[in-house]
Amino acid sequence: MTKTNRLPAMLLTGAALLALSACATPRAGDAPAASAGLSIPDAAPGTISESDMKEMTRVLSSDAFEGRAPGTAGEEKAVAYIIERFKAAGLQPGNKGSWVQDVPLVEITGKDFAPLTIAGKPGATPMEFTYGQDWVGATYREDAATSLANSELVFVGYGVVAPEKGWNDYAGIDMRGKTAVILVNDPDFGGSAEGGLFNGKAMTYYGRWTYKYEEAGRQGAAAAIIIHDTAPAAYGWNVVQSSWSGPQAYAQPGANPPPNTQVNGWVQKAVAERILTAAGQNLADLTVRARQRGFSPVPLGLTASTSFKSDIRKFASKNVIGILPGRDAPQEYVLHTAHWDHLGRCTPASDGDDICNGAVDNATGTAALAALGAAHAKAGPTRRSLVFLAVTAEESGLLGAHYYANNPVFPLNRTVGGINMDAFLVGGPSRDVTVVGLGKSELDAYLSAMLAADGRTITPDPSSEAGYYYRSDHFAFAKLGVPMLYVDGGEDLVAGGRAVGEKLAADYRASRYHGPKDEYDPNWNWAGVMQDLQLFYRIGRSLAQTTSWPKWMPGDEFRAIRDKDCAKPDAPC
Repeated sequence: MTKTNRLPAMLLTGAALLALSACATPRAGDAPAASAGLSIPDAAPGTISESDMKEMTRVLSSDAFEGRAPGTAGEEKAVAYIIERFKAAGLQPGNKGSWVQDVPLVEITGKDFAPLTIAGKPGATPMEFTYGQDWVGATYREDAATSLANSELVFVGYGVVAPEKGWNDYAGIDMRGKTAVILVNDPDFGGSAEGGLFNGKAMTYYGRWTYKYEEAGRQGAAAAIIIHDTAPAAYGWNVVQSSWSGPQAYAQPGANPPPNTQVNGWVQKAVAERILTAAGQNLADLTVRARQRGFSPVPLGLTASTSFKSDIRKFASKNVIGILPGRDAPQEYVLHTAHWDHLGRCTPASDGDDICNGAVDNATGTAALAALGAAHAKAGPTRRSLVFLAVTAEESGLLGAHYYANNPVFPLNRTVGGINMDAFLVGGPSRDVTVVGLGKSELDAYLSAMLAADGRTITPDPSSEAGYYYRSDHFAFAKLGVPMLYVDGGEDLVAGGRAVGEKLAADYRASRYHGPKDEYDPNWNWAGVMQDLQLFYRIGRSLAQTTSWPKWMPGDEFRAIRDKDCAKPDAPC
């Protein structure tokens, strides 16, 4: 799960949202739509079991599942349990009679890490930085031993190459054998909400760490080191430390692997400041320069060295797929997604607990798949088919979702749209929901209609600079043209308002997110979760009953992909 930083923002009422998206009127029922052919059937509340939500969350996040890391005994238990609960919910196997889809992965576990040694200035003592405390790193290559020796450090700003924007942070330099030192986020970070080459306040994909490592590999760099900074990263060093320690799962590269560096890693901001000072540079000044068009890479006159060994294991993890076949249009699909995996064993807490149980993230979302499936099954068939997809390896980079999207069991141009559920922060009912990616597609109209009927409001993502839209499983489908809703729980709580809601979110982010304390609590108040599940149930059922095909909004980055896919002869969209 990647969303944890939710701050106050101006609320949009249902009517204001419609002014933004021009999709529908803010009421339940068959809402008229500004976009031709869009209709929003009403949907009555479903029978959703709170006791089932509690029990499935409790079981999946128990120590017996060892944190549900892909490729472990914890995965075997989790997959078997999810299948059991899908069967009990009344779902049918979703993959040609099978409940699972194999996802080929490789697990690389680094060990015996040497310090990160920075040297180069005549007469200066080399600096050594401790793995885990000062820096973390891994390799995407299937090499038993990795050695980075005297690799020249080059500050490359945000590490972005965007020809369509006239931007190239690697301009004029040959990076072969060198180490790229990279800022987190993108050049518009800290700017205004609007304007700017990189969408102003809202992070683009160029700001994601995954992109930065990909681009450094394409440039031929030997290593890529991102400078961690809590604000632009949207999470603390503890999250980086937990996420990058222990086994790391990646997609098996196949016959034509993309170019990869030897080492991908992070350094603490204070470490980066020491390195840059030794190079006669200043991080703050370089950051200002890096935000300007025409920035040129800055060789630092220093070298980096480190080494470590890796244990390599290839295996097939599993996506779990259940379906409720449609009555009239069974070959049109409405998708529900959540990731079942978490971090497994991770950096121990002060009490020695080294199991990252992932109760909130994302045992709650996985339980929601079964609970929603059961509610839809009880209500009877819908016009279209309803698909419930529990994906693997989200925490490793959305690997299970990307694999399914690129190897779909159900064709994407027959997939109407979907809802992604990534962690329900259990805090009681709220007056709002937070929408990540507001205004991107006509799915906003379905959300607006159902919320307005409940008297609830929409809070646009107040942390769009954190790039949450690119950090959960829905993105794997969106980038291939399938409209997806990504709705987070609200923070304007009925009991306590925003002050209490923000405190709850901040406490989770600081104390439990991606750590051993994300554990099930029998004292949780589930009323807010059940409120949101009713919302998702009604949206999913409305999508499954209508004949409409919601579109991406004009000018959206994914609209052309969907339009091209829907132009195929067999496409019903």
